[in-house]
Amino acid sequence: MLLVLVLLAAGGCAALFAAFSNEVSKTVTVRYAVTGDARDVTIAYSFWNDDGISSRSETVATLPWRKTLTTKGFVKGGSLLISLSGSGGTATCSVTVDNDSPKTATATGPSAAATCSGF
Repeated sequence: MLLVLVLLAAGGCAALFAAFSNEVSKTVTVRYAVTGDARDVTIAYSFWNDDGISSRSETVATLPWRKTLTTKGFVKGGSLLISLSGSGGTATCSVTVDNDSPKTATATGPSAAATCSGF
């Protein structure tokens, strides 16, 4: 009986390891987007790659802005932060991983900010 339990536990661990290995090697597409009427929007985004987490930042004069990246590993996402200038307006950030539902957030008004994360 003990041998049967040990074999069942070993089989369960092997199945879990196989699922984890598949998830780590799976490549996904991450689509970042910022839309709206705000001007001079600072956009900071992060993503995971083979070297760990990478971050980028840029300021765009007009929207829309889009960036598409492919990544793999157990952790697929990062974050997308938008900061509006003192002139205000409205901007919405959106992050979509593969065909999952997008994570969105909206910033409105002078110096407002919003973060899309949890993907």
